[in-house]
Amino acid sequence: MSRRLGLAVASAVVSLALAACGSPGEPGAASSGDASGSAGGSPIEVGLVYSKSGPLATYGEQYRQGFTAGLDYATDGTGEVNGRPVEVTESDDAGDPAKAVAAATDLIGKGTKVIAGSTSSGVALQVAPLAQDNKVLFVSGPAAVDAVTGASKYTFRSGRQTYQDVATAGTMIGDVEGKKVTVLAQDSAFGKANIAAVTSILGDQGATVSAVEVPAAATEFTPFASKIKAAKPDLLFVAWAGTNATQMWTTLSQQGVFDVTTVVTGLDIKPTHALFGASATKIDFLSHFFDGAADNEAYQALADGMEKEGGSVDLFTNDGFVAAQMIVHALEASPDDTDAMVGALEGWTFTGPKGEMEIRAEDHALLQPMFTASLEKDGDALTATPEETLDPEQVAPPVTPIQ
Repeated sequence: MSRRLGLAVASAVVSLALAACGSPGEPGAASSGDASGSAGGSPIEVGLVYSKSGPLATYGEQYRQGFTAGLDYATDGTGEVNGRPVEVTESDDAGDPAKAVAAATDLIGKGTKVIAGSTSSGVALQVAPLAQDNKVLFVSGPAAVDAVTGASKYTFRSGRQTYQDVATAGTMIGDVEGKKVTVLAQDSAFGKANIAAVTSILGDQGATVSAVEVPAAATEFTPFASKIKAAKPDLLFVAWAGTNATQMWTTLSQQGVFDVTTVVTGLDIKPTHALFGASATKIDFLSHFFDGAADNEAYQALADGMEKEGGSVDLFTNDGFVAAQMIVHALEASPDDTDAMVGALEGWTFTGPKGEMEIRAEDHALLQPMFTASLEKDGDALTATPEETLDPEQVAPPVTPIQ
């Protein structure tokens, strides 16, 4: 279930990478905090524990590809930090927290001081205490659960968190105070978690939040759509996962729900866009990243790297790329002293593929731009089109003191 990748990649792939003499905090910039060469060029071990298989394997592969591109970019194509090669060991957790803990424990036992990955929120919440107990740096990936923020001194995240998703949805109706918000979700753990998040976040901002819960295996959605239409909420937040998605969206359209409210949901990976059916162009999407969301040097490096990997820019490629940027920056401070790594990351600001990022020192929240988008027909395909870019401060979660 594991394989080692010697990541000394040809520099020609990333033509826009910064030179090795760049300024502090930029790719290739050596930190004065590390005694370069002190380890005689021995490899720096980094563990990548992610969903290589299982229900989130597609997300995991995007993350891995983005990580490879990010490591190439952050090391100026050398795959090295201060003359020492970064050697990445991949472990498949299959989305299972027990497998993730076992893999991380094995890596830590072999002396690995940096672990990244966690496609699943359940995995991230189990690996974080392990990182704390063993004083290893843990950079969580696509896992969106808010509780990763502030989980421990040694835990960081390279993706967004649920608060930022929901706060982005709220901006689509302006000031939410006094507004009516309805959550349409499945009667499942996933659905209830979304209802709780919207109630907490938008409710705290003054919205009145209600929910319409639907059996996960439902095939008839007319009664639920009729109830929503009659309520005429200012915002309908849809949290849905499953094979009946197209049926659900079609019913909302047929029953005229789009005529009475703003309908918002999260923009998932490209292969899922067809599930929205004929309703695709009527929906307002929130997104933390998509192909075409931004355009800067890091984004171009990600796009070039994804092409080399045989993939394309998509939702979770950013999370892998940013994880590599964070890890290289931490290793530049010290490849062996985890507390020095933590100190280097806390308060660090940098440019990732989606724009300017900041790691908030108080709780390690990753403050970042968020996006709204629409889907437009492009022949038989659907293409994501940027609508608005939200500044990090607009969607910043409240500070969660580190445990």
